Amino acid sequence: MNNQKPRRWMIVPALYFVAMHTGAAVPAPTDAFSLSASAADFGNYFPSYLANGYFSTMTAPRGTEGNLAYMVGFMDYTKDDMARPAAIPGWSEIDYSTGDSAAGHFWMNQVAVNAVQFVDYAQTLNMQEATLTTSYRYVDHNRGTRIKVTTFVSQASTHLAATQLSLTPEFDGTVELSFALNLWAPHQPRLPLATLTGEQMQEAVAANNMQLVAIPPATPDRAAVWYHGDTHVLAADGDATQLTLSLDGRAEQGLMMAEAAAILLPQGTSASDVALYKSPYRLALNLRIKVQKGKTYAFSKFVAASREGWGGDAKADLALATAARTHGFDALLDAHRAAWRDLWRSDIIIDGDARAQTVVHSDLYYLLAASTADTRWAMGACGPTTGYTGHVFWDSDTWIFPALLLLHPERAKSLAMFRAHTLPAAQARASAAGLKGAKYPWEADPENGSEQTPHFAYVLGEREIHVNADIAIAQWQYWLATHDREWLKQSGWPVMRNVADFWASRATWNADRQRYEIVHVTSVAESYNDVPNDTFTNVSAKKALEISAAAAALVGERADPHWAEVAAKLYIPFSAGEQRHLDFDASVPREPLEGSTLGLLMYPSLDLQMTPQIRRNDFDYTMISVKQGHHEPHGMGMAPASIAAAAVGDTTSAVAWLQRNFTSNLIKPPFNVRTETATNNTGYFVTASGGFLQNLLYGFSGLRIQERGLVEAYAPVLPPEWRSMTLKGVAFRGQRYDFLLDRDAKGQVKLTRKTQSSLH
Repeated sequence: MNNQKPRRWMIVPALYFVAMHTGAAVPAPTDAFSLSASAADFGNYFPSYLANGYFSTMTAPRGTEGNLAYMVGFMDYTKDDMARPAAIPGWSEIDYSTGDSAAGHFWMNQVAVNAVQFVDYAQTLNMQEATLTTSYRYVDHNRGTRIKVTTFVSQASTHLAATQLSLTPEFDGTVELSFALNLWAPHQPRLPLATLTGEQMQEAVAANNMQLVAIPPATPDRAAVWYHGDTHVLAADGDATQLTLSLDGRAEQGLMMAEAAAILLPQGTSASDVALYKSPYRLALNLRIKVQKGKTYAFSKFVAASREGWGGDAKADLALATAARTHGFDALLDAHRAAWRDLWRSDIIIDGDARAQTVVHSDLYYLLAASTADTRWAMGACGPTTGYTGHVFWDSDTWIFPALLLLHPERAKSLAMFRAHTLPAAQARASAAGLKGAKYPWEADPENGSEQTPHFAYVLGEREIHVNADIAIAQWQYWLATHDREWLKQSGWPVMRNVADFWASRATWNADRQRYEIVHVTSVAESYNDVPNDTFTNVSAKKALEISAAAAALVGERADPHWAEVAAKLYIPFSAGEQRHLDFDASVPREPLEGSTLGLLMYPSLDLQMTPQIRRNDFDYTMISVKQGHHEPHGMGMAPASIAAAAVGDTTSAVAWLQRNFTSNLIKPPFNVRTETATNNTGYFVTASGGFLQNLLYGFSGLRIQERGLVEAYAPVLPPEWRSMTLKGVAFRGQRYDFLLDRDAKGQVKLTRKTQSSLH
């Protein structure tokens, strides 16, 4: 029983539902880099996140709240539970009161958000510079205050973040402010998910008066098991004179961390009654300040964060925060904006479809904000959140990595390096299973690469082994795109060699049929959880064996000849009569309502070579199964179908699937947060973001990364209403290129390549 709920499985059956039940189109903003919330969004506010790949904060309507925050690879390892992201102390809060709270004036963050007390409300996520700006007129006891809040997590100085609250009171008097670090209580209940069966897990959820259902607007259906982990604050203090806060902590059974904050008051303003407040749940500086009607006061809070293996302790963070305060808010913001401008030098520019352009930018924003450059950290399926408990799946290698590779290879490299860093853990798993090489987990811990599939889905984790081929293919793609031979020798080749050894030992010889087979696997369509010869798995394994042999030659090593033997004789299920591939061994009975996964054979990184007719037959069979499917819209559904349609030259279908990918209920307002399905509220699903971007980078351009270069393998596709699409700043083998898709004088879509610059 797999109560993790299949997610990577309904790749294609989702599509027909989407075709028949697309949601209302999201209005196109006037600025392709801006997404805004108004008072109309108070009831359905789906938060965004601000992040720089290393640490983050969620957003909230007022802009002043203390929000959940996370740090890369910072995990809670509670006994008998699976590893989960430990929430670090929330750093974003600046609370405000228009008068003496003891006399009946409320703290603003405790006032329900409504259009009566929060007037002229607007909140804007500027994706071009990764800032959140919130403005409104706050009314409390007939005292009005114009509020503006600007928050960001620095892309230029990755240990730093800042938030600034500007007040313009409509009265003379004394106001109160509270600058806090929020110390989250340990989450209750904690379920022993490393030991519970599916039925036991459901019993435990029900016994704690919880349900596995989505709660509007933004609580995911598996929130009862995807709760955050705990950070224990070991020491916390502050200085009311210096206006600073600092703390040291440790994730449960995990790494050390630290945070610090330095407060900057408005120039020429002094506070009275500054007090340090400490409780089990809050470390704050509370102060009062006299204000004059019509005058604007800007209060800034500079935050520094670090963790074991990345930065120092609270003392070091305090030095960073106070140094940032010395330079000022504008200086830190200007450097942050410049860093994001540099990132946007690589972009996908659409002329003729404002809605599609904005979705491109939001998908790129969420990937860039969740990734790091030149590290060894991968990315969870839901970015810096607790979705899928922060674990690393094949999504990182097959969905996200290719989307970053051509635009931001330094960030794609980090995803590849994660697999090199966690190779020893994968080798240990293979050895424990009596196999050679490395057996990577289905759900990997983002810090150490250990297996973290919950017990109720353990069989799935053991059998959905295509992830190993996905990893090797991503390593090879990085080599093909960069020709970094030193990286290949030191990092890529060891991973590929061990993956090839795994497949060569995992495949079994069928003497009767004179072929190698891979049996007892879980298909990408996970309802088939113990089948022989899943086609996607076998095709991927064959490619992994072949490219590993090619990598060996490049680094001067000798490939195991057994790899070539297994690759040459590995069974790929095929119907000679229908001239198409089968989804798996013909002995497996097909469920009429389950869709085909053959479209994935045309996914860009795999791109199985076949005749045009067989490719067309595979696609047509996939579409037949789509119409028989019974699943709701799924975030991994549309991109493979659109890419496959483009590969067979079916422009109409390719465009239709792409458009459904950004006009359905899979994208939640106001900040274009992608959810896994239309109804499960599993948000920040960056896997689908990667798929959508690949749809444009590879599917519509027809480009494929091959040994002979970045090849125009298929005819380009351009939706009729689009005048052009530009892939700007594509990085490939030391050069930057622009690729323009437009039409010639006869209206035929053409692709033009222009060398932009050298990367060196």
